[in-house]
Amino acid sequence: MKYTDPFEIEKKSFLIIRKNLKKEHKQGYLDIVTRVIHATADFEFEELLRFKNDPISVFKETVTNGANIVVDTKMIKAGISKKFLEKYNVKVKCYIDDEDVINQAKISNCTRSILAMKKAIEEKNNDIFVIGNAPTALFTLCSYIENSSFLPKLVIGVPVGFVGAQESKEVLNLLDVPSITTKGRKGGSTVAVAIVNALFRLLEE
Repeated sequence: MKYTDPFEIEKKSFLIIRKNLKKEHKQGYLDIVTRVIHATADFEFEELLRFKNDPISVFKETVTNGANIVVDTKMIKAGISKKFLEKYNVKVKCYIDDEDVINQAKISNCTRSILAMKKAIEEKNNDIFVIGNAPTALFTLCSYIENSSFLPKLVIGVPVGFVGAQESKEVLNLLDVPSITTKGRKGGSTVAVAIVNALFRLLEE
């Protein structure tokens, strides 16, 4: 049987996902879990996703008042729904390719992810941080939060990989800041985008 209607395809996919979930989820969190699984075709994310300090309510309040979202990759920036960004007057900022960040990385033997995160923290009005690729970016952000020198409204920290990804997310999960993260090595830009777009859709309900 051929499926050509994208809305019907999505609807059927969500029915399949929710039919195969292993436990009950609160409304809102169910939507995020469903969309992450839909984006990855990986049911393990039902057990991996972690929510702390009511991140859905924090996102709603922050975005409704206008907000800046900082991301660590251009892929995440490209994937966040432009319709929602325009509707809620939200700006997405990615500093990874800024000329000063690139030049400083060359002379300081430091990763661009770290320097881009430091620049984002130093600039005003950056409220929500979404990290899907670089553990070093998340470690940097967490160090500022630990030192009480910076406190974002919300952190979505889901870096993927074998070196530092799991550890950086464990550090985030220990901090008293609203957050969404994943256990273990899995995550990535696709997961980050799915979470953000799910949060925006919850604003529409």
